[in-house]
Parts: sequence; structure tokens; C-alpha cells
Amino acid sequence: MNYVPDSLGEYSGAHFCIGSGCAEALIIFTALPEPVIPGLAGAQRRNGDFMKAVLIFNALISIMFTLCFAYQFFYLFVGLFKGDKNFKASKKHKFAAVISARNERDVIGQLISSIKKQNYPKDKLDVFVIADNCTDDTAEVAREAGAIVYERFNKEQVGKGYALDWLFKIIKKDYKDAGYEGFMIFDADNILDPNYVAEMNKVFDNGYDILTSYRNSKNFDSNWLSAAYSLWFLREARYLNNARMNLGTSCAISGTGFLVGANVIEQNGGWIHHLLTEDIEFTCDMVSRGYKIGYAGKAVLYDEQPTKFSQSYTQRLRWAKGFYQVFTHYGLKLFKGILKGSFSCFDMLMTIMPAMFLTLLSVLLNAVAIPVAAVMGAPELSALINALAQTLVNFYGLFFVLGVMTLTTEWKQIHCVWYKKITYVFTFPLYMFSYVPIAIIALFKKVEWKPIKHSVVRTLEDVKSEAA
Repeated sequence: MNYVPDSLGEYSGAHFCIGSGCAEALIIFTALPEPVIPGLAGAQRRNGDFMKAVLIFNALISIMFTLCFAYQFFYLFVGLFKGDKNFKASKKHKFAAVISARNERDVIGQLISSIKKQNYPKDKLDVFVIADNCTDDTAEVAREAGAIVYERFNKEQVGKGYALDWLFKIIKKDYKDAGYEGFMIFDADNILDPNYVAEMNKVFDNGYDILTSYRNSKNFDSNWLSAAYSLWFLREARYLNNARMNLGTSCAISGTGFLVGANVIEQNGGWIHHLLTEDIEFTCDMVSRGYKIGYAGKAVLYDEQPTKFSQSYTQRLRWAKGFYQVFTHYGLKLFKGILKGSFSCFDMLMTIMPAMFLTLLSVLLNAVAIPVAAVMGAPELSALINALAQTLVNFYGLFFVLGVMTLTTEWKQIHCVWYKKITYVFTFPLYMFSYVPIAIIALFKKVEWKPIKHSVVRTLEDVKSEAA
């Protein structure tokens, strides 16, 4: 008896097969004899059929996940052995950094300072801040730091997407002669490496109208939760976007630290993406329309990660709900792109596909089947128990391995004492497992955008001074 984990989707569980392959399960369990208990033959036969159906469902789920997500194993190998691509720029383009901020007085000054310190011509980089529904002095702090600040008050259209669209329309009207060729989007808690803009410019100059960057964290060392976030984003940079860039397929933007060409904003008529996860919505929309998103792995950004589970719950609940929204709105468009031969569309569809539902359904069916099998003395009982146990073991094992791989290749990029780096790899799978109840709740709960309080005040020098 072999247990085979699907272990390929971000939230996939483990499924099992009997014999040397999943298909054999259909034959073996069909052939199992059914014990007959006088007076219970009909009920037992129905229960036996249910047990077989559960086992067959597990086998089919395993096959489906393998077919859908096997390519991500290849991504791991590419990310492990291939580093960032090198680019050269023949021109220094003019950019505007755009920051949407709500009550971010504590951290926004550090971001603006890091932008002002870029190794890039000062006349080719401006900084705009949208003080969006602020009740503190974010606007004043940003102005004192040298940004061009606009204050927005709108309690009906709430969220980053609406704030960006509002500012882009102002820039189009008031700065039409400024000659901006691209817009870099940041969250207020970010800080940038001094060569960030120069590295983004190199990739932009090589024909990428949209690109993302290397997302690091400025508080990996805060606790297990901030470290888990950090590992996930580092893994996304190295083993997803870096692999995609090396293979010539489209990357995906992630919340902050991305560049959009002014021509794209013009063609779209502003920022038109307003779902709860406007970043992945933007990605799926652009990929379905044929754009290839680039990745500047040498453009390093640091942002703050949550340290309280209540904050993490609120944020990830929005992410989960947003992914469902994006799947509903763009799933069909991406599928049509697949039919036209677009691997990027397939990749993005697998990214947003709610694969967890099938895994959860399989787990629930097994959980129901176990007590039924125990009462009826069904021969499938041990297989069902082993399947559930193996699901948990494989889930933990998968994300532990991903954490170890990420820690190994990105060790020097993680600014934290060595023993915390190692310790937090063991808690990383627990963070991922906590997504399961969050994703279930997101199915039924109405979710609205809510700001996350940022309070980690660190300069780039502070971050890099941590023990490496």
C-alpha cells in the first residue's frame, strides 16, 4: 500500500492510492468482499458503497492535483539552481513612486527617505502620496519628508484600488507634461534598497511594461508569525517569480513593490481593479490580455509583517475572499487563454483556483467515513485512518521542506540571528495550516477592506544591522 501526497498546490492536502497507481484503487476496492450482517445487509451495502466512493474520490483528487500542479516541482528546481537574470539599461526612464497611506505617520517617513536616497537621477523620480481617509498627520509627515501629497476623503469607495485610480486621474490632469513613463506602487511601511529603482529601470528598459520585485521583510525576527510571512514572500520571489522569469513565462505582482508602465495605466483608463485583492486581480487581467509580467530580482524591498494573529486573520481573510472573487471574475478568461496555448494563463489559473475545496471535501469525507467504517467493521477503516494521518504529515512535511529550501538559498537575505532563522522554519507549516479555517470562513463571511496598523519603525540600516 503506497500513500501518495498531492503536495503541489499552496493549500493542497495529501491523497492516497492503493497498489502501484491511483487507477488500481478502482479495481482493488471494487473487488473487496462485503461482509453480510443479518438484518443490516442493505445498510451495510450502502455503507460499503460509500467507503468505496470515498476511496475512489481520494484517488481521483490525487490524479487531478498531480496533473494540475506538477509543473511547480519544476519551478522548485529552476529556482534552486538558477539565480536572477542580468539586465542592462540603455536609458534612465522617468518614474513616479506612488504610495497609498491611511494613518501611517509612524512609518511613511522612512519609506520616503529611502526613495530620496536612491542611486538614481533625482530629476527622474518623484514621490506622490495619497493620504487616504486619514485621521492623523500622515499628510503633514509625508510633505515634510519631501513628497507631493494629496488628501482623499471618501467613505464609500474604500480601498487601495480606488485611491490609486483617484491619484492617477489627478496626475493625468495636473502633471500631463511631467513625462512619467512608469509608476512604482508601494505600501507606506516599505523601505527600499538604494539600488531598487535602478534595478527596476533595467528590466523596464528591456521591454517589460509591468514588473515586480524581490519582497523581503524588515521584521523577520519579531516572532513566528512575521517570520512565516517573510518565508512565504521570499519563497514566492525565489521559487515562483524567479523561476518564471528564467523560463520566459509571466510573473505575478504581490501587493506592493511593483511597476506599471504609464502606457498600461493610460490604456486601462486609470486603475480599474477594485476587488479585495487588487494585485492578483490586476495580474490575472493583464495575463489574460496577453501581457507578460517581469521580475527584477535585484530590486529589493522590505516591508512589515503582522506580529499579532488577529491582524493576520483579518489580512488573510481578505486575501482568501479576494482570491475567490478573482477566480469568479477571471477564471473563464484565463481558461480561454489556456485554450489559445497560453501557459501563463494556466499558471495564473492554478494560482487562483480554489483547490482547497476539493482537498477539504476529501478530508471531510474521510472524517465522516472513519466512524462509519468503525461501527460497521469495514475493511477500509485502516486505509481511511492512514489517509487522514498522512494528509497532516504530508502537509507539514511539504511546507517544512519549502521553508528549508527558502532559508537555505536566501540565508544571507534574512537579517536575523541564526537560531531564530532555524526555529521559525519549524513553525512555518503551522502558519500555512491556519489558512484552512480562514479559507472556510471566507466562503461565508462578508469581508471588507480594513487597514493594518504598521508600527515597526526601522531604517534600512536598522534592518541590515541585525545579525545575519
